[in-house]
Amino acid sequence: MREQTSSFEVARTVRELGEMVGSRVRKSYQPHYEQIVLRMSKKGLPNRDLIIVRGKRIYCSSRDRPMPPNPSQFAMILRKHLGNSRFIGVSQFGFDRVLSLEFEHGRGKMSLVIELFRDGNILLLDDEGVIIQPLTHAKYASRTLKKGVRYTPPPASLDPRDLDRAKLDEIIEESDSDIIRTVASRLNVGRIYGAAICSKAGLSEDLSASSLDDEQRISLLDSIESMMHELEEGAGCILWVDDASSIENWKSSQDGIENESPSGAILISPIWLKNMDEYPYIEMSSLSEALDTVFGEHDSAGFIRREEEKLIEEGTTQKQSQAKLERRAEQQKRAIEGFIQKASVSQELGKSIQENWGHVNSIITQFNQAVSRTSWQEVIEISQGVDWIGRIDPKKRTILAYLPDEEGEPGTSVTLEVDKTVHQNAQRYFETGRTQKDKASGAEIALKRTVEAQEKEEKKAAKDAAGGKLRAIKRSRRFWFEKYRWGILSDGRIIIGGRDAKGNDAAVKKHLGSKDLYIHADLHGAPSCILKIREGMEFRSASENIPDGVCSLQISQNLDGPDDARELPDSILKEASQIAVCWSRAWGSGGAAATAFYVRPSQVSKKTESGESLGRGAFVVRGQRHWYRDLPLELGIGMGVVNGVPLPVIGTVQAISNYFGRWARVTPGRDKKEKIANSISKATGLSQDDVLSVLPPGNCSIEDHGLLRKS
Repeated sequence: MREQTSSFEVARTVRELGEMVGSRVRKSYQPHYEQIVLRMSKKGLPNRDLIIVRGKRIYCSSRDRPMPPNPSQFAMILRKHLGNSRFIGVSQFGFDRVLSLEFEHGRGKMSLVIELFRDGNILLLDDEGVIIQPLTHAKYASRTLKKGVRYTPPPASLDPRDLDRAKLDEIIEESDSDIIRTVASRLNVGRIYGAAICSKAGLSEDLSASSLDDEQRISLLDSIESMMHELEEGAGCILWVDDASSIENWKSSQDGIENESPSGAILISPIWLKNMDEYPYIEMSSLSEALDTVFGEHDSAGFIRREEEKLIEEGTTQKQSQAKLERRAEQQKRAIEGFIQKASVSQELGKSIQENWGHVNSIITQFNQAVSRTSWQEVIEISQGVDWIGRIDPKKRTILAYLPDEEGEPGTSVTLEVDKTVHQNAQRYFETGRTQKDKASGAEIALKRTVEAQEKEEKKAAKDAAGGKLRAIKRSRRFWFEKYRWGILSDGRIIIGGRDAKGNDAAVKKHLGSKDLYIHADLHGAPSCILKIREGMEFRSASENIPDGVCSLQISQNLDGPDDARELPDSILKEASQIAVCWSRAWGSGGAAATAFYVRPSQVSKKTESGESLGRGAFVVRGQRHWYRDLPLELGIGMGVVNGVPLPVIGTVQAISNYFGRWARVTPGRDKKEKIANSISKATGLSQDDVLSVLPPGNCSIEDHGLLRKS
């Protein structure tokens, strides 16, 4: 399936985005490095997201999509300049894959230029066309894209909408290639649409362009004009798939998940392509709908993908540690080589001084006699013409002297202390050599320790990779449900419960909707639990960025299914009730089962009868209750990644074992839950506090099913 948008799709996108003129930009996001999302609203219509995937596509979507809690620098710039601005127009640069979105607010006009060719780019321009900020800086032969530079579009190509017979004849006669290559490149339509043009005109693709006769040229021009007319005046979009079963599967999914992507999608086009006649197809109401159907699920998980890339334990932090050790080892190796070289040089110089004893002694003696007769300054001036003496340092009382080479000429230089004898000067070099050797020995010991640390890190990385450990991440914000006890059911719906009396009040007051259910264990002091009808988690396909057995989940506030929680399957209601009793003091009572009930939200109240009082966290339940008895006291805990955040996930054993490859069964036991949380944290890399927060209240026993696996 081709991911990059063609000029035909860009032209249709411009028409479709025209319907959004008058919308206001509410927020700007960058959920992934390659993706920008503008959240837009128009009076009388629900909010819609404008999805821009750099270099690939642009379309509108209403899907749930997690967004980063902290906006990127580029998103902040967009918010600053486009926040609450009005969308006033959209245009295409010729027939190229470049379009401009125009906005205005009280401070003037802005434009967002989107380039959808090669690697693509997104550029914010002021009202004079100067780049305020590009998504990525770039430099080409004919233009530069960076902050403060006037935007220059790419060199314009032929617009086939303006093609006439004279221009077509000129292109054909100049061509030395076949018709498909000529149409695709010279007419700026690409190979896919070039093949469709040839098919519609009844021309073989391998026919030489220059050999076309008058009738064939007329057919070719008519084919181009017909397709351009359909592009300009038509509506909707066609999605071709590889077989009819893909269509049936997609149609049946429309009763469940909206805009479910059909398997086997092979091509999207805003116009009919004659060369695709043999393939089954699905008609869509718009190009945006088609793009959202095929790519929406992938694009909506952009933030999750970005976060999951950071999770593997041998990832960024560990690689940085290994790289640091490698750099240290290289530095130590170079230092050892340097120490050994200096030691060797010092030893050789000491030997040279001894071998040239008479020469060195003569220089020292004559120099000292000259200094005693005159002064250091006069000796410095006199020695400038002496070949055997170089630099003189009066402060250190040293001279740079040259030793004779094989031919008796000045050769190797040595530094002599004039107050010391020849033997003492030689010994100084020998001492320096021994010091350098000692340093080399010390560096070798340090290098050995570094190598051992490297081996330890490599073993740890291999062990963690084999054990599938995740890297706990620091979070500035937590998910709304983490304030409460929470768990998931087999259909992904979430149940929450108060952790204490205050939590009970908050859960019911803030989160008990009219279509939800109130669930309570038949025990005094049990938490008030709420089964949400729409909120929950969608189970995503496994990502290459997370270990095997770890389930990837995406938070959703619009799960499909019945409108009222009472219409949910009995198995789901029973699961929720089982979780509710596990959160009660039944867990530590010594029993194996307990009872719970559920009621409608309208049956739950804080109002008491006259003369009665109600404590904090308590509620009055009136009317008929629906009971579940003999609910087992057991839970499953799995290793999951929720919106890119590694978290332990609690649910019934049935729910957790179905979706999580690595999980454990938790029952009442003798081990303190702090001990259980610590063992899970060490085995998985999950935060111990996160694990502790989802475990039931009281001592536990754990039956491992891969959660605590050893490497």
